[in-house]
Amino acid sequence: MSGPVEQILAERLKKGDRQAMKDLYGLYSGFLNAVCSRYVVDKEAVKDILQDSFIKIFSSASSFRYRGEGSLKAWMKKIVVNDSLKYLRKSDRYGFVVSADTLPDIPEQEDEPDFMLESVPPSVIQEMVRRLPDGYRTIFNLYVFEDKSHKEIAGILGIRENSSASQLHRAKALLAKWIKEYLTEQ
Repeated sequence: MSGPVEQILAERLKKGDRQAMKDLYGLYSGFLNAVCSRYVVDKEAVKDILQDSFIKIFSSASSFRYRGEGSLKAWMKKIVVNDSLKYLRKSDRYGFVVSADTLPDIPEQEDEPDFMLESVPPSVIQEMVRRLPDGYRTIFNLYVFEDKSHKEIAGILGIRENSSASQLHRAKALLAKWIKEYLTEQ
């Protein structure tokens, strides 16, 4: 859903239209579940986070300003990402190592050609990302999917920029290793 249809849905939500809430949930719950699941592995926690996020979305719909195609989806995604990070922070699940010096070395991986990555099904890659340690996965998602810089990530998570960069590097190296293992097994 995009464009004028999204705008109409947003206007209906602002008026407290219950059918608009059901429509919004039906249209976006799968997408928002996938977003939350990139950050949080526990399925019950994902359900709780999504419930809290939808409550926020519905209760703050009056403050949403339509800014063009995709703005409603982006606004909701931001709420879910923030709620996911809040959950990780509260449960102390980041697992960040503050000093990059204390992180174990992961050998440099050769850059894998794009065609090798394309031969791995997206569902397998998604599962590999979910297997990353919480801190690696969080930084990887913020950097890759939310297009945040290391400076922004450091500010969001309360860590140093070089810790963000080193953990992203290690996340990528671990994913490259798992992809190589997967392709070897095929």
